[in-house]
Amino acid sequence: MDVLLLLLPLLVALPGLNVVESRKTLAVEHYVEYCAVSCRAYSASVTEFGAVGDGQTSNTRAFQTAVDHLSQYSSNGGSQLYVPPGRWLTGSFNLTSHFTLFLHKDAVILASQDESEWPVIEPLPSYGRGRDTQGGRYSSLIFGTNLTDIVITGDNGTLDGQGEVWWQKFHKGELSYTRPYLIEIMHSDDIQISNLTLVNSPSWNVHPVYSSNIVVRGITILAPVNSPNTDGINPDSCTNTRIEDCYIVSGDDCVAVKSGWDEYGIAYGMPTKQLVVKRLTCISPTSAVIALGSEMSGGIEDVRAEDILAIDSESGVRIKTAVGRGGYVRDIYVRRMTMKTMKWAFWMTGDYGSHADNNYDPNAIPVVQNINYHDMVAENVTMAAKLEGISNAPFTGICISNVTIGLAKKAKKLPWNCTNIAGISSGVTPVPCGLLPDQGVEDIAACTFPEGGLPIEDDVEVQTCTYRINL
Repeated sequence: MDVLLLLLPLLVALPGLNVVESRKTLAVEHYVEYCAVSCRAYSASVTEFGAVGDGQTSNTRAFQTAVDHLSQYSSNGGSQLYVPPGRWLTGSFNLTSHFTLFLHKDAVILASQDESEWPVIEPLPSYGRGRDTQGGRYSSLIFGTNLTDIVITGDNGTLDGQGEVWWQKFHKGELSYTRPYLIEIMHSDDIQISNLTLVNSPSWNVHPVYSSNIVVRGITILAPVNSPNTDGINPDSCTNTRIEDCYIVSGDDCVAVKSGWDEYGIAYGMPTKQLVVKRLTCISPTSAVIALGSEMSGGIEDVRAEDILAIDSESGVRIKTAVGRGGYVRDIYVRRMTMKTMKWAFWMTGDYGSHADNNYDPNAIPVVQNINYHDMVAENVTMAAKLEGISNAPFTGICISNVTIGLAKKAKKLPWNCTNIAGISSGVTPVPCGLLPDQGVEDIAACTFPEGGLPIEDDVEVQTCTYRINL
C-alpha cells in the first residue's frame, strides 16, 4: 500500500484520469474523448460479452450479442460499444440505431476467413445480381440496414479484412457469392464513419447505399495496388454525403460514385446527389481518384470535389458509362486538384460495357452534361485527356479552365483524344482538342464552382463524447 500511496499523486496528475482508492485495489478511470454527431447515454465493452482479443478466438457471437443487448437503449439515450486493445477475430455482425462502435487505437477487428461466419444476403435491387457472381452476396464485416443515427469511429483503430484469401478465390473463379465489404450501411439516415484505418478489404471498403446524411472523415484505406476491386469509398444511390480528409491506397477507384446497374438501376431510380469530396489523397496506379459510374443508371448529380491530391494513379477524374445504362451524370464540379504521375488527367468513356445481363435496353442512352474542371495542375502525365462520348449522344457542357498539365518525357504524341463531346476551355495547357475551343484568358473564370455549401456541410453539428475505461 505504501508504494500505491507514493504513486497516487502522479496518477491524479495525469490528464483524463481519475483515481479512486479502496481497501483492496486502486481503480484508475481513464476517459476516452472523441468527436461525433451524437453522444450516448449507455456504454459497454465487447469484453463484457465474452470477447477475447487474441486474434484466434471467434468473437462473432460476442459482437452480435453486445449489439443486440445495447439495442434496448436505442430510444433512451443510445449506446456505445467499446473495442479495447487486442486483435478481435469476427465474422459479419449487424449494428443497431442510435449506436456508436468505438475502436481503441490499438484495437484491430480482424475479419474471419471462415465463410460460415459470413451470412449470404440478397443482391442489391438496383444491381439485380452480385458484382462478382450471379445471385447473392456475403454480408459485410460491419453491416446495418434501416437504421438511424450510426457512428463507426475510433482513435484510428483498425479493420483488417484479411482479403488475400478472397482475392485468390476471385482470380481462380472459386467464389460462390460476391465478396464481402468492410462496412456497408443500407436504407439508413445520419451516418458517421471516421478516424479508422481499413486494410486488406476483400472487396469494396466503405459502401453507404440507399442512405442519406452521411459523413466519412479521417479514414485511411490501404490495399495492395494489384488487389481486385478494393475500391475505397463508394457512395451508392445516396443523398447528402460528405467525404473529407481521407488517405486511400487502392487496387481500384479511390472514390467511386454509383447508383445502380442497367435496367435494375433504371427501375430502382435512386440517384446519388449532393456529394462533397474534400482533401482527399489517393494512390491508385490502375484506376481513378474519383470515378463516376460505371453503375450510374439511377443518375449522378451535384458532385463537388476540391483540394484533391492524386499520386501515381491512372486517371484523376473518370466518367464511365455505356449504351444500356440510361441515367445521367450531370452538374459535376472539381477544382484545386494536384496530379503527380498519371496516365490521364481526365478520362470519359461512353463505351465501358460490362452489363449485369443481356436484358438491358439498347435504347437506354445515358446523358452526360455540365462537367466542370477548374484550377488544376498536373505533372508527368502520359496523356492529358481521353474524352469519348457516345455517337449521336455526345457528352455536352464540358468546361475546363485554368489547368496546366505537364507531360511526361514519353508522353503520347497526341495529348488530347476527343470524340463525341462538346464544350469549352480557357487557360489550358497543352492546348485542348478542337471540340473544346479556347475562350481566351479573359474568360479564365469559366467553369466556376457553385457558391454556398450543401446541407451536409452546413447543418452537421459535432459534439465531444466520452467513454470511461476502468484500468
